Amino acid sequence: MARIFPFRPYRYAPSAGPLDRLVTQPYDKISPAMQARYLSLSPYNLVRIILGERKAGDTDEENVYTRAAAHFEAWRREGVLQRDATPAFYAYFQEFTVPGGQERLVRKGFIGLGAVEDYEARIVHRHEQTLSGPKKDRLQVLEHTRAHFGQIFMLYPDPERAVDAILDEAAQGEPAACVTDEYGAVHTLWRIDQPAQIEKMQALMADKKLLIADGHHRYETALNFRNAHPELPGAANVMMTFVNMHSPGLRILATHRVVSNVPSLAPATFLERAAAHFSVTPLVSQAELEMAWAAPHAATVRIGVAFPGDGPLYLLETPREGRLDVPVLHETVLRDVLGISEEAVRDEKHLKYVRGLNAAVKEVREGGAQAAFLLEPTPIEDMARISFGGGVMPQKSTDFYPKLLSGLTIYKVDEA
Repeated sequence: MARIFPFRPYRYAPSAGPLDRLVTQPYDKISPAMQARYLSLSPYNLVRIILGERKAGDTDEENVYTRAAAHFEAWRREGVLQRDATPAFYAYFQEFTVPGGQERLVRKGFIGLGAVEDYEARIVHRHEQTLSGPKKDRLQVLEHTRAHFGQIFMLYPDPERAVDAILDEAAQGEPAACVTDEYGAVHTLWRIDQPAQIEKMQALMADKKLLIADGHHRYETALNFRNAHPELPGAANVMMTFVNMHSPGLRILATHRVVSNVPSLAPATFLERAAAHFSVTPLVSQAELEMAWAAPHAATVRIGVAFPGDGPLYLLETPREGRLDVPVLHETVLRDVLGISEEAVRDEKHLKYVRGLNAAVKEVREGGAQAAFLLEPTPIEDMARISFGGGVMPQKSTDFYPKLLSGLTIYKVDEA
């Protein structure tokens, strides 16, 4: 039973300035260059809290986390952040163009609180493994600020789109916020605060299983925080954006793997070893790879490979037998053929994750990497089947686009 609740978030006041100078991409998508740009945009940009500058003289008493807490307290005291007067859900629409395409889509969801559930309860399901480092970092931010600044991206099954109908109705009204991000995606919020609508949404969601699309580290941080703070009732919930997995605006992009510094990765040797597991076909161009992917191949895993220079690409093919492309790549290609251990994959010792087919091929052709392994997007149906069945996929198996902005709503757990 999915338990969801309206809430009274803090949001940026109009006096803080334009929203596009204040809100950010999720913390784990912020590069050093993005961090510097965010810092330059406004003294109230959220990056100062979720991913502040570390300084050489930092101590236990003065550090990135204590500064985050001080900013958050000052911004609330000064009215930069103001708390909404009444509880609500927030319809959250994202209008965007898929990278590399022309189609303009709208992904529809809503922001609310969701109960923090142990995985064993089989209400909230994960689809990826997590790392300890990011969870320690996020826990420090949460301990110091007692607040969640970004939402966990949750999927739920609603083929009839009953919840979407309520969101569409809310979107006829005046937006509570609207901002265009640096990638051209338009993010718009509308309040849903009528008791009848709130109760209907809670009833419609009550029988849903929830699947974490993005935010595994932050969800498990919320679990750890809840367990460490039974004295805080608000710690039993975390801020989530709920999106119907049957929504026509839901898109998953492929995340390709670029490999470097592997002594055994000579192209000829690799292809010889790979032939023990795959049929190997040379391709004259990237376009030929895309044509192969476009042809029906439900029963076959097809993985592209690019090497340095201007030689051919290669297509690795093997019977699917119920498997997904990413586990085949990790278990057969990376582990069995190249000898890259699971620990090395977790530590990203040899791997770089690249969005975009052109960018991945360019990394190898021009960037000095040894090989690029090129993947198709994971179908949402396959991801749900594995996750709801209790399985877990390798990291970076999915890339939902666009990301949810941080700072549109803020949940203070000790003021719930």
